[in-house]
Amino acid sequence: MKISEVAKHVNMPISTLRYYEKMGIIPDEYILRDRNNYRNYSAEIIHHLTVVKSCLAVGFSIHEVVSMVVKGGFSRDEQTRILKEKIKEIEDTQKKLDVSKQSLNEILELDLVCEDGFGKHK
Repeated sequence: MKISEVAKHVNMPISTLRYYEKMGIIPDEYILRDRNNYRNYSAEIIHHLTVVKSCLAVGFSIHEVVSMVVKGGFSRDEQTRILKEKIKEIEDTQKKLDVSKQSLNEILELDLVCEDGFGKHK
């Protein structure tokens, strides 16, 4: 499968696929080279990239995904631990966002204005 076909199947720009190759997110096992040294991807790349997109969509960073790909696999316990860590990280972020939201609501309630300049009193 050519890179343009893969890009179309997973709805991803070709430049992203090349970046993923460079970062190690797409391991060599999915890339075959023809006589002209053009890339041909195995069909399994579609599933692999779907998993990568899912990981990124739920909050894993590119570097976390690279680490997971390089590792090559996880036990069920390790997978559970990683997912629980990500859930905890999301919950902590939600708490911080709730505090920020509350602070902004308090500012709104104070009816502060900055017409004379930011942080200046009338």
